[in-house]
Amino acid sequence: MNKWTIRPWAYPLVLGGVLLLSACSTATDNTTMDHNGHSMNSSPETSSQAQTQQMAASSDSSMEVLTGTTFTLTAKEKMLHLDDKTMKNAWTYNGTVPGPQLRVKQGETISVTLKNELPEPVTIHWHGLPVPNNMDGIPGVTQNAVRPNESFTYKFKVDVAGTYWYHSHQNSAKQVDKGLYGSLVVEPATPEPVDKDFTLVLDEWMQDDSMAEMHGSGMSHGTSAPSSASSSTGGHNMASMEMPMSDAEMMPLMYTIFSVNGKTGPAIQPLSVKEGEKVRIRLVNAGYLNHKLNLQGHEFKIVATDGQPINNPPLVGGQLLNIGPGERYDLEFVANNPGKWLLEERSTNPGAKSLVVPIVYEGSESKAAKSEAGDMPTIDITKYGEAAKSSFTLEQKYDITYQMDLNTETADGKIFFTINGKTFPNVPPLNVKKGNLVKVTLVNKSPKDIHPMHLHGHFFQVVSKNGQPISGSPLVKDTLNILPGEAYVVAFEADNPGDWMFHCHDLGHAAQGMVSEIKYEGFKPDFVVDPTVGNMPE
Repeated sequence: MNKWTIRPWAYPLVLGGVLLLSACSTATDNTTMDHNGHSMNSSPETSSQAQTQQMAASSDSSMEVLTGTTFTLTAKEKMLHLDDKTMKNAWTYNGTVPGPQLRVKQGETISVTLKNELPEPVTIHWHGLPVPNNMDGIPGVTQNAVRPNESFTYKFKVDVAGTYWYHSHQNSAKQVDKGLYGSLVVEPATPEPVDKDFTLVLDEWMQDDSMAEMHGSGMSHGTSAPSSASSSTGGHNMASMEMPMSDAEMMPLMYTIFSVNGKTGPAIQPLSVKEGEKVRIRLVNAGYLNHKLNLQGHEFKIVATDGQPINNPPLVGGQLLNIGPGERYDLEFVANNPGKWLLEERSTNPGAKSLVVPIVYEGSESKAAKSEAGDMPTIDITKYGEAAKSSFTLEQKYDITYQMDLNTETADGKIFFTINGKTFPNVPPLNVKKGNLVKVTLVNKSPKDIHPMHLHGHFFQVVSKNGQPISGSPLVKDTLNILPGEAYVVAFEADNPGDWMFHCHDLGHAAQGMVSEIKYEGFKPDFVVDPTVGNMPE
């Protein structure tokens, strides 16, 4: 494991702030590119030379959009405000957290130039969007990370409509935690009109960044010394021991500020609607925690998950939607209940009360919205929507079957997150051939930790949960939130040659071992790994 393979709370948490937008670049850059898209021209100054800039908390925090086909995203430091009292030193794309939303049209070819003005190498990974392997943004796997003062141009066709997001995949437990992410919307070739279309990027961070130093070694939480009885797996000595407080229990106690589009609590911008409007809300979870959300006063439909449509979604009300790290959900409702309402988190997490998004009807600005109390059931997405013919079934013949046992293990006072008892890079890859039909069983054997598993370069269909076939809409995803004790079977076609990661999107879990790879037979990357860059793919 490299020097950053520690829990994300080992770093000062510096997410959030005011969302301001830079104009997208449409001019041709007169720099010289090498064959992998890297520009070797230096920026005029580095972030270490430039004075950190501040953003006023009173600035407009509305989600603006960059459109077109040519964009520039500059990774830079910025001082951001979560609210009038909380300021964080962030790493950003274009000076905002989240970075600008890129809104493009299905079928277009887009070009995104990443310029690095940070003191460390960075990349961009297009989370959920199927791209050619050399555009996936994984340091040491699909490209060399972009050094300070250099640039790299990503160019690919956006074939699949939906809600996606982008983030750095270099040392991501640190860099995403510091703010290097933004949203990406691919509009369908045949538009699905709505009157209002909001994107809400969820995140969380610590009140006191000094807590990072208290937990900077990946040590287990309140455990005793490891037992002498142990076994060596994946390069680590995995001792059997009790863990009084799990990672899942500790994280909500440390990350106690929740944000929406870089704002928290009363600083979160209201969603303004008019009676009769059809409203879409795109939810993106860029953080480490699950968020259970309640939409007050309205029935709604879940029209898509991870950008992929739900078949014949029914109206639901009085139920919670749980969104795990890396997941996206698109909701739609008709504004038919004038007043002021809330989209609110309903959980026992200490930070839950800071995730409150007002929904304000025109003319109801002076009214007061109140949080609701009482228990509410959580929607089971595997039973939601209407069954229909799909690409895969549980019983059909597959070319490859594979099981991934996901677990939490401890050794020498530290926590590791394993796949089949091993940690990356010692997890054997899943080797496939183009055209293979692949069935993967994902089993969460961690006593308390949740594992949102994300597959790069492909969508998969969820075909069963806990041994029972999916009974709702065909469920096509790229990130699957797996609770302790749950077992899912997913299936996909190996139709996008390359070397692809399959990992937990609790990025701290990935940094401490929960990463696997899918490798296509005969595939050769089009770049040479540069050992001087310091590629850190976890």
